[in-house]
Formats: sequence, C-alpha cells, structure tokens
Amino acid sequence: MPICQPPPPLKPGDLLKVIAPSGALREMAAFDKGIEIWRSRGYQVKVSPTIDDTFGYLAGTDASRRQQLLDAWQDPECRGILCARGGYGGMRILEDWTWMVGRGARLCAPTFLPKWLIGFSDITALLWSLSQVGISGVHAPVLTTLAGEPDWSRQRLFDWVEGRPLPPLQGTGWGGGVVTGVLLPANLTVATHLLGTSIQPNFDGVILALEDVTEAPYRIDRLLTQWRLSGAFTKVKGIALGRFSRCEPPANISSLTIEEVLRDRLSDLNLPIVSNLPFGHDGCNAALPVGIPATLDADKGQLSV
Repeated sequence: MPICQPPPPLKPGDLLKVIAPSGALREMAAFDKGIEIWRSRGYQVKVSPTIDDTFGYLAGTDASRRQQLLDAWQDPECRGILCARGGYGGMRILEDWTWMVGRGARLCAPTFLPKWLIGFSDITALLWSLSQVGISGVHAPVLTTLAGEPDWSRQRLFDWVEGRPLPPLQGTGWGGGVVTGVLLPANLTVATHLLGTSIQPNFDGVILALEDVTEAPYRIDRLLTQWRLSGAFTKVKGIALGRFSRCEPPANISSLTIEEVLRDRLSDLNLPIVSNLPFGHDGCNAALPVGIPATLDADKGQLSV
C-alpha cells in the first residue's frame, strides 16, 4: 500500500462540513454536542441541509448522501469533512464514485486542496476508498460519539489534524518483535465486506488496526476465517487490535470468548500483534491516521505513528 499524504493542517477559522453518508441520524443531543466541540475550537461548522433525511435505515437516498459528500468535496472553502455517525450505507454511495483530486478535475475547483475526512465504523469504506488516491483520512470519533471521549482522546484528534505529533498508544503485546508498515485502521465487519472489491487497498506492507462491536464470537470467527481463506493476511506486516465491545457470547450457549477467538484465529499467523489498544466503539477511540507509516512493537505492546 502506498503511503498517503495528510491534508494541510487545520487551523481555527477553517470551514468544516458535516455529512451523514451512512445510517439515519438519531442521536441528536450527542450530535449537537459534537458540533459544539469543534466550534469551541474556533472552527466554522456547516451542516448539510439534508442531514436529517431518512430512507429506511439510511440517512436519505444514495443520491442524496452522495450529493452531500460531493458538495463538501467540491467546495473550495471547505477544509474538512466531519461524518455525523456510522451505521450502514457508506459503501453504497461509492458505487460509480470517483475522488476527483487533480488540478482542473471535472468535479473540483482548479485550486483543489485535499480535505480531511474524519470518522470510523461504517466510515471505514470512505476512508479506505480515499486512501486509494493517496489522501490520508482519520479513523476517529464521529460527531455523535465525540462528546463521550475523554479529554486526551479529543486532544489527540485535534493534535493530528492541526499538525502536531501523536504519542504512542499502549496495549498488550503478544510478542513477535517490532515491525514498521503503513497503518490501515478499520471496522472488521465493514472491512471484510470490502475484500475483493475495488475499494480494498493493497495489503502489502500494511499494519491492520481492527475493532468491532455487537458481533458474537462466532461471527468474529467467521469474519477472520474469511480473511484467512481469501489470503488477505498473507502480505500484512502486523495487526493492532482495538476494542471488541458488546461481543460477548449469548447466554446459556456454549461459546469461545471473544479473546479466545482472536487468539485462535490470529496467533498462528506469525505476525507481530498488539491487542487491547484504546480505539473502537464504547470507550476511548484514539485517532488513527490512515495510510501513514507506523511502528508496531509487539513486545512492548505499543503502536506509534
């Protein structure tokens, strides 16, 4: 996977646009708090006029959600795109989608500058797609989860997009030494459904950073087994595991625990692995840049960018 380029650092006064590319917006109080956090940093935040549209479980039709993304991407004044929430639907708007990034491109102003794209969970699809044109997004809290982050996690996000370095993240090392590679964060379920599509990046030299939520252990087993059977792990250099929240087995049913599944499906790959890193759903969701050189120390249990 080629190294991606972060957009120019943000600064107070910059315009950020809010889109809902995935699931229907439901958590309005949390959404408003997330917007206020960005505004309190001095940013202009403009919300798409169709942000509260619905089409079943989606935040409007594919055409409407795609237009939100296009409007933000085309706007020469916009410096960053904030995703309202995850859910499902991001991959649907990527059908027939092209990130126009060249000078004078049909869909962009001649003075086009890369924009920050910030989100996680279902936003994995957009982040991976954007990485294909060499632009680094940020796997980080969406607006409906930002207010629930501890101060250090919010500061980490702002530090990265404003051009400051990030400290290492501490987890649990499984052993296997130290490896460098290109960091590729993702929600495991979404990433698995992107395998074999045009959105899947080249995994050669990648450090995968995976998390998930509300998937029973047997489902995580099934997802990881698909990666194994497809050969997707073959060229991966290391794996960083975040939180697998609400992934407990059903009551009164014989099951492996989620920790046992992860060990069973990953420990024989002969890769450096670090688990229990502070990113994912239902807790600290430390910002992780996409497509940036990273170091995984599976002896010390650290992930550094």
